[in-house]
Amino acid sequence: MENKKLNILGVLPVSIGGRLTTSSILDGFRQLGHNVSVFDELSGENFCAFYAHLDEKQDLIVGYDFSPIELKHNYELSMKCVSYFSDEIRSRASGPNWEDDLKYLNEEDIYIFYWDRELVKQENFKNIFYLPHFVNTEIYKNLNLEFEIDVMFAGRLDSGYRLDTFVSLVESLPDVKFGWYAIEKHYNDALSRVSNKDTIKKVYRGFIDNEEDMAREINKSKIVINMNSQGISSLNYRTMQTIACGKLLISDERAELDLFDKKIPTYNSVEELRQLIRYYLDNLEEYENVASYCLKVCRTNYSSINGIRCILSKLEA
Repeated sequence: MENKKLNILGVLPVSIGGRLTTSSILDGFRQLGHNVSVFDELSGENFCAFYAHLDEKQDLIVGYDFSPIELKHNYELSMKCVSYFSDEIRSRASGPNWEDDLKYLNEEDIYIFYWDRELVKQENFKNIFYLPHFVNTEIYKNLNLEFEIDVMFAGRLDSGYRLDTFVSLVESLPDVKFGWYAIEKHYNDALSRVSNKDTIKKVYRGFIDNEEDMAREINKSKIVINMNSQGISSLNYRTMQTIACGKLLISDERAELDLFDKKIPTYNSVEELRQLIRYYLDNLEEYENVASYCLKVCRTNYSSINGIRCILSKLEA
């Protein structure tokens, strides 16, 4: 199927994380020479009108979580469906109608790619496959930009653990420059829950909703810290974004860090995380050893091209 030029109907979902993930997926199809038309669920455009104006018959509908599956069924589309889940399938995170949509996942022409190695083992849908995140390594790469911040975190500070961890780091490392990226709604939520509001105000750097800007901000950061919020064993999308840019990731403990031969430094407490940040900021040779090793693994195994080749091989099987 890879050698045949396909017409791909891509679906950009409402969720910001889903949009970034889907962008790397669709880029992989483009890089392999396939035609990609994109329906944006945030655009307000009527899907019937959009679909009617497509010149060619579509071979695949591709998207994130339940979005492409719902479109396929709501509009009785005949093409195969590829859906990448990096939210837990059996949760509201993957879509408000997930309980009703589960019945579709056993259909012959629905192909599910799940980001969590352990969660895949718990499902028995006809076409479900484990596939870790991958990124467009032509966007996520070392841009040789000047550093603006020492430590970056991107995402919600929605749980007490995340908020307390981040605030504790900022307040206990006053000489370290932190940057936090999130939508304004999550900024205001964190602001309402923290006692020292200046701590949050001084580190908030706004909202990123596209791949190019995210790659630039990661490049301007020395270290990115990870706090995975879903799954059992998996690594989130931020993992691959960071590593592909040649920057150091410090992650909470996850089994799938074995994808990088356990080279990524991990923490089990705020104190361990604090010590790791200080260590790698002060030991640049060690920083470079870890970052360069993981970069090589990422570019070899977790590029968009490799991810889409894997998807197409499963469709051919």
